[in-house]
Order: sequence, then structure tokens, then C-alpha cells
Amino acid sequence: MNTSQDAAATRDDRAPDASGNLGAAPLRLEDFLPHRLNVLSSLVSQALTRVYGGHGITIPEWRVLVCLGQFGVMTGKAIGERTHMHKTKVSRAVSELERRKLLSRRANRSDMREAFLSLAPAGRAVYEELAPRALEFTARLCEVMSTGDQVAFDRAVKQLTERSAELVGEAEDGGQTTEDGESEDRRQRTEDGGRSEKSADR
Repeated sequence: MNTSQDAAATRDDRAPDASGNLGAAPLRLEDFLPHRLNVLSSLVSQALTRVYGGHGITIPEWRVLVCLGQFGVMTGKAIGERTHMHKTKVSRAVSELERRKLLSRRANRSDMREAFLSLAPAGRAVYEELAPRALEFTARLCEVMSTGDQVAFDRAVKQLTERSAELVGEAEDGGQTTEDGESEDRRQRTEDGGRSEKSADR
């Protein structure tokens, strides 16, 4: 690395203190676990779209499709709880899949506010076509890890997921918080107001 690059690297690791002097940065984004997990999730999602993108399916639509392929019949609320997606995203994904005749909707006579959702024959065919390809993608993704590392990683992901759920429950405002401190509801409103669902998730 040349002198100018060394200086740039040094500046990247330094931040002004209360008196305006540069010192060691208290928080480095590339070492911040929530950010690292977010980057990993984003990259995996981008790579995975190559599996189902040919069908013109967005990320929320893919999640709904897989949920219904796995569980058969679900309500939109149950899908949201299973996928941790905002109800607006679930609703839009369901509507689009229904429009494309990949999903069927049946009224819940005991609660007319919700409906029972299931895959239509065309949706089932798409699911059965893509499921093996998604599993193959997972195998390719994980081939860089030994069997022991995969077991340890699965255990760590489970522990972090459970702990994150606990922290969400402890939040004073009752809403999920993103790594930059913005509430999930506020982030969703920003997304809904600024761009369409397809552009946001492709």
C-alpha cells in the first residue's frame, strides 16, 4: 500500500473526539455484528434471486410461496409471523401471487377479516420446480464451511435469533428497531412512500 493509501486507511479508522482531535473510532462498521449480518443477508438474498428471479418473483413473494409450499394453508397473519415480514409486504405479495394465479384465497367463515391462503396448481408447480434449486444453492453456499463449522453456525444463528427476539420484546416503544435505530414501522412507511414493492425487493 502506498503512502496516500496508508493515510486514507488511517483516516478511516480515526474520528474526532469531543475536543475535535482525531482518535481511534469507537465503532467500526465493518466489525459491527448487526451490520455484518445485514450485509450477509443482503448478499445471500441477491444471489438467491437467481434461483427464482426467472419467474418474476420478488423476495416477499418468494417467502410467501415457500411458506405455503411448506405448510399448505395459512393466513396472511401467520405468514407474517413466520417470515417476520411487515403485514403490508405480505398483503402485496399475496395480491400479486393471486393476480398471477399462483395462489388461491378462501374466506374464513369464522373470521371474515382474514382468508385462508394456499398455492394454486400453477403455484405448486413453481414451488416444486424451485425447491430443489434452492436446496442446491444452499449446499453451494455452505460448501466453504466444514461440517463442524456448519453445525456451530446453525447453533449460533439459532441463539442470536432467540436473543434478538428477546431484545425486540424489551424495546420500550414496542416496535422492532433496525441497526441504525430506526423503528421498523417508520422504515416501512418510508419504503411504502418512496418506492414500489418490486423495486424495493429486487
